[in-house]
Amino acid sequence: MGIVVVGGHTRNIGKTSVVAGLIAALPERRWTAVKITQFGHGVCSANGEPCNCETADHGIAVSEERSRTSGTDSARYLAAGAERAFWVRTRQGQLVAAMPRLRALMAEAENVIIESNSVLRFLRPDVFVTVLDPAVADFKASALRYLDRADAVVMPLAAGETVWQGVAPELTARARGFTMSEGCYCSQELVRFVDERLLVATTA
Repeated sequence: MGIVVVGGHTRNIGKTSVVAGLIAALPERRWTAVKITQFGHGVCSANGEPCNCETADHGIAVSEERSRTSGTDSARYLAAGAERAFWVRTRQGQLVAAMPRLRALMAEAENVIIESNSVLRFLRPDVFVTVLDPAVADFKASALRYLDRADAVVMPLAAGETVWQGVAPELTARARGFTMSEGCYCSQELVRFVDERLLVATTA
């Protein structure tokens, strides 16, 4: 089994598009795709709605996506060609509690692609791709924590000067750089890079 993790420094910068692009470009990998979301205090992990309950069954939710058209990120994975797609939700900082269920799902898969930063605390993927946009200032602590582990960095084609504070360029020095643009978030070069890495990992 090959494992790919796609992360990024903030929301709405193309992470899901990169995941969907890899799924569509490598259908022979028969992907199981997973979106991981950690909600903050006062938001229910079961549905993302405001919630004041503290019961254990609202701490973790794992659902399998059945529709290609529901509008969720996991639906986009199915639409791109994933064999199965899941949405894992936990309270902020409680992903550890969901890991046994996630590992059970992974054990049934041929190849897994996960959209998350925080899962890197518990997994060593064969390929870690991080999506960065220097024009967007927000930088999640989880993204910064694992930035030096990136194998590949995907950035906008016309990326300008960074507005980030406290993010050393040396953190991505070992990573291969790839570009994305509107309508083409996953280049053929990135597809080849990921496929070759998986081939080495799964035949070793």
